[in-house]
Amino acid sequence: MHLSKNQHKFKILMIVTSILIVIAFLLSINAGYLKIPMNEVFATLIGQGTPNNELTIFDFRLPRIIMALLVGMGIAVSGAILQGVSQNPLADPGILGINSGAGFAVVLYMFFFQGTAFFSGMLSIFIMPLTALAGAFIAALLIYLLSWKNRTVTPVRLLLVGIGINAAFGAGLIIFQMKMDSIDFMKAIIWISGTIWGTNWTYVWALLPWLLILIPFAVYKARFLDVLRLGDPIAIGVGVRIERERVILLLVAVALAGASVSVGGGITFLGLIAPHIARRLIGARHAKIIPLTAAIGALLLLSADTLGRVVMAPMELPVGLVVSILGAPYFIYLLVKTV
Repeated sequence: MHLSKNQHKFKILMIVTSILIVIAFLLSINAGYLKIPMNEVFATLIGQGTPNNELTIFDFRLPRIIMALLVGMGIAVSGAILQGVSQNPLADPGILGINSGAGFAVVLYMFFFQGTAFFSGMLSIFIMPLTALAGAFIAALLIYLLSWKNRTVTPVRLLLVGIGINAAFGAGLIIFQMKMDSIDFMKAIIWISGTIWGTNWTYVWALLPWLLILIPFAVYKARFLDVLRLGDPIAIGVGVRIERERVILLLVAVALAGASVSVGGGITFLGLIAPHIARRLIGARHAKIIPLTAAIGALLLLSADTLGRVVMAPMELPVGLVVSILGAPYFIYLLVKTV
């Protein structure tokens, strides 16, 4: 009976969140310097709009909206997995240093390949995200190796090492930024501050397969996150190979974060906030937390991106800055409550 009631609550929450995403979508598609009446927006979406409206919506706004939704889903689910693996409610791809690793790799790429064919044109669309992904994996590998002690990885050690790696990559970012020319320096700043810069359909199709594969796989592995929550002795007692499952889940989290950050820039706190909201709404079962977290992450990032385009129009606030303004107080609250 309780399971049926919980399943019903989950369906209602997913429906409500989906409705809120549709509302945010409609608000976002009309947000910007050029205002388009809502009736013209609907006419354009069904193929009866003017050429100017079609250009504005299909070539500029719609790819950005879809990208914000995808990036929000990826970062949020990555945060949910990291919190489950580390058993720490403060875990987040940005806080653990995964985002910094991706950012450091991108800055190195900008520094060494500026002015070459690798830095401009279509080639950079594919190389820069892969560079960010490689940086995220290197950061995760360093975190895991340095956290390994007595043939195991403790959640507290994982978090502390992650914070240290985050600081180290942050210092490296500053060093190489200081050596860049002014144009590349500004590009790096824009990327690191968290801006949905991959706003064309090529980036959408490049990111989509990662999410279509990894998020369902994370839901499939959700039962192991539930067992890990009970502690290592119990997990070993029921036959779970905890180190193997931790590595697999960490790789999934890093791949989601790296792929998302590669086109969304350094967005922090989203992977912290969305899983907490989902957990408060639906409980502790990760099979329900992960899908709801994905929906909440998409809603939060799209709303933050829309707010960033509206609040100081015609200028834009980076979405990463908006999320940080909203997320930092919540992080402090969790820190005080946890510690």
